[in-house]
Amino acid sequence: MSLGTIAAIAYGILSLGDGVFGYLQAKSTPSLVSGGVSGIVLIVMGILQGQGIGWAAAVAIAITLLLVIVFIKKMGLKPCPFRAAFS
Repeated sequence: MSLGTIAAIAYGILSLGDGVFGYLQAKSTPSLVSGGVSGIVLIVMGILQGQGIGWAAAVAIAITLLLVIVFIKKMGLKPCPFRAAFS
């Protein structure tokens, strides 16, 4: 199993868990849906990637980038405390 396959599956599991956590914490149905859908798609893409289907990696990367963009827009880009301490 390649590192990309493991990363896609792991990030899918984290995304799925984050959606459930968002729903349980704030009763946010959009969080549950977006986390659930993106998590399941990432897990499936990881499995397909492990079977040698090349386009699955591109789909997993695209979904990951979209989730990162949404996270940055929602939370803001904050400096790393360790980086700030050593600057």
